[in-house]
Amino acid sequence: MDAYDYFLRAQLYVHGWTRESNEEALRLLTRAMQLDRNFAAAHAQATWYYCLRKLRAWRTAPDEENAETERLARRAVELGKDDAFALCWAGNALAYVVGDLDDGIAFIERALELNPNLARAWNMSGWAKIWLGEPDAAIPHFERAMRLSPLDPLFHALQFGIANAHFFAGRYQQACWWAEKSLRERALNDEALGVLSCAYALMGQIEKARQVMARLRSIAPERRLANLEERHPRYRRPEYLQMAIEGARKAGLPE
Repeated sequence: MDAYDYFLRAQLYVHGWTRESNEEALRLLTRAMQLDRNFAAAHAQATWYYCLRKLRAWRTAPDEENAETERLARRAVELGKDDAFALCWAGNALAYVVGDLDDGIAFIERALELNPNLARAWNMSGWAKIWLGEPDAAIPHFERAMRLSPLDPLFHALQFGIANAHFFAGRYQQACWWAEKSLRERALNDEALGVLSCAYALMGQIEKARQVMARLRSIAPERRLANLEERHPRYRRPEYLQMAIEGARKAGLPE
């Protein structure tokens, strides 16, 4: 019960998207794992610490963090073979951080088989479809997550997930529309600002793209073209990364 109490307390911080909240979430989840070494959900959700560090370009030792992410994720899967929550978080980390798309997506799909009403699994499945190069298939997954969890603390991520899907499908106007919706949910959403600036740039609206990029740089000054590849997953279609780099460069992201 003490382990579960720490796990519940961590939920307050898991979706904070700041360094401080991310560190506190890991501290609480680590304590939960120390108290119960067989706590699959705690192991799985602890991988989010490393996902967010990669996403926000906070990593200083990528190889070490990749190894720890894989250790936690594999342990979560071992402990929670029939735990949809554990499987989807672990699968997402394996796909995004470790780069093992095959295993990661298989675990997310297993989570959906176990619990087709788990919004988080549909969210993560949507991202997996993008990484596989199937952006059109990703959109209904995000939409289903929205219907299942209309008050989700990561609702903004579902919206910029759809924005990303349209972006990689070459529908830049729709990408802008969804990125702007995401920004209405969370104004300091640098991920949505990123896809919005790139979409404007690839549409040829350079002035708008640079204005959005200035907003992004004001809240995420660590962003550079040099760390753009590190932040992105291992896409099955390499041209996706090139699209992101081209858009960011035209929008004015510095080297």
